Amino acid sequence: MIKKIENMKNEFKKNGGVLKTSELKELGIYSRQINKLIKEGMISKIKYGFYESIEYPPKEEVIIARLFPKAIIFLESALMNYSYTDRIPSAWQIAVDKDSQKTKYNIEYPAIEPYYLESKFINIGVDIIYEDGVDVKIYDRDRTICDTLRYENKLEEEVFTNAIKRYTKDPKKNIRKLFEYAEEFNITNKVQTYIGVWI
Repeated sequence: MIKKIENMKNEFKKNGGVLKTSELKELGIYSRQINKLIKEGMISKIKYGFYESIEYPPKEEVIIARLFPKAIIFLESALMNYSYTDRIPSAWQIAVDKDSQKTKYNIEYPAIEPYYLESKFINIGVDIIYEDGVDVKIYDRDRTICDTLRYENKLEEEVFTNAIKRYTKDPKKNIRKLFEYAEEFNITNKVQTYIGVWI
């Protein structure tokens, strides 16, 4: 069992501190042993089929990426990643396909707020950040500003204004991309109104 535990620790390290039941089984660790590891305080259950390491506690965005590989960090959570806002959202905002099963997003931790988007909009402007060996999907900064304009009524005025101002000063912004996305979302006029005055 010592060898199995060493292998398990290595796998947890490689996967950002989160493993599926099936991945534990591949290491030869089955339900009885899993329960023993929980009792011994080595691992804890996140939700059905997923466990986290106590020794290598996972980041919240890594848990989200492991639980929902198709989910994309969205809106205020993406704004926070790009330092376009100082306000930490009370829940991780994620974009998911509106046809996906809604009950699967009922989790206690981490706190998530799913936004159900049309399939044709889901894959526009997706970027990947690597956190502890795990691919975390996030919308790029230009798509995120389009989302900020599209969901203006869901954002506090200060969050909205800061996001626009900080984006316009960001050397990594890509105005050509911004307008390409704006066309897809049919918000070109809004982009010209809000962004045009700053650039």
